[in-house]
Amino acid sequence: MVKRAAFRIGQESVPPGTRRTINLPVSVMSDHTPVTMSAHVIHGRRDGPIVFVSAGVHGDEIIGVEIVRRLLRLPGLKSLRGTLIAIPIVNAFGFLSHSRYLPDRRDLNRCFPGTEGGSLASRLAHLFMEEIVGRCDLGIDLHSAAVHRTNLPQIRISPDNRETSRLAGVFGAPVILYSQLREGSLRAAAKEAGVDVLLYEAGEALRFDEMAVRAGVSGILRVLRDQGMLPSKGIAKPRRKPLVSVSSRWLRAPQGGLLRSFRSEGDMIEEGETLAVVSDPFGEVEIPVVSDRAGLIVGRTVFPSVNEGDAVFHLAQVSDMDDVEETLEFLSSQLEEDPLFEEDAIT
Repeated sequence: MVKRAAFRIGQESVPPGTRRTINLPVSVMSDHTPVTMSAHVIHGRRDGPIVFVSAGVHGDEIIGVEIVRRLLRLPGLKSLRGTLIAIPIVNAFGFLSHSRYLPDRRDLNRCFPGTEGGSLASRLAHLFMEEIVGRCDLGIDLHSAAVHRTNLPQIRISPDNRETSRLAGVFGAPVILYSQLREGSLRAAAKEAGVDVLLYEAGEALRFDEMAVRAGVSGILRVLRDQGMLPSKGIAKPRRKPLVSVSSRWLRAPQGGLLRSFRSEGDMIEEGETLAVVSDPFGEVEIPVVSDRAGLIVGRTVFPSVNEGDAVFHLAQVSDMDDVEETLEFLSSQLEEDPLFEEDAIT
């Protein structure tokens, strides 16, 4: 068998059958502190696809960082075919400051593909495209809801891509949400470069959620198995097919005040149902938040103070409306019982 070539990234090389953390220079801060984007490369002995798993594109979305940490601890990666590039913190600036943004107040996920001589966000986006995306066949990008919101675990894909639709089913998150590509996003820039990206959304910014983490780790392993990079042993297929949503919208606060929610993410809602009440601070005026359609709550605000027009519940119309509760229950119980996570729940 011909020996596989070393994997080159930045100024470093990773021999086959080894793993290394590579620090890619990003910039120097105003106090002369150097900043890098660190990528952990596992370069298998045998040929296979090159896949990246990224987190922390938004610095305050730390659930993805924990998913990558747990993924890299798994002993099964010793038998990996191909190459896995794991970037737990893309936006180190935002991570350190607990912020979604970079110091130039730009959203990195609106700056791709970036330019070598542009703003700080544009330069970081360019580095990621050149050193990571451009070397890969597939990517999985991990996110959570924005600050003061939470998301039911879900995969977001564009509606016109059969392969990502198939892989979303393989991933096995409770919900597959069809979402158009946004200009400047990593997904859009990667697609332009010929690389498909699955976008995983789960949980809340600046918080851990055990089930969201488990769903992310399990989904990544299933995709790697599907790509022939890992053996099937110990990687369970989802017990039920994910719920598919082709349409979703936000319900918004009818007035400013204090929000008292009666329903949560994962709840199935009927048209005309009262989901919450917004009250003024004196308790004199209360206005209900009423659903104008049936659907599944896939995201919601967790902050009780709202302004008029604030997004409060994200409702998705899903396939198999009658089986929503049973599907979510099956997928949740599978994560709770999976022996893969027996140690992680306490360590």
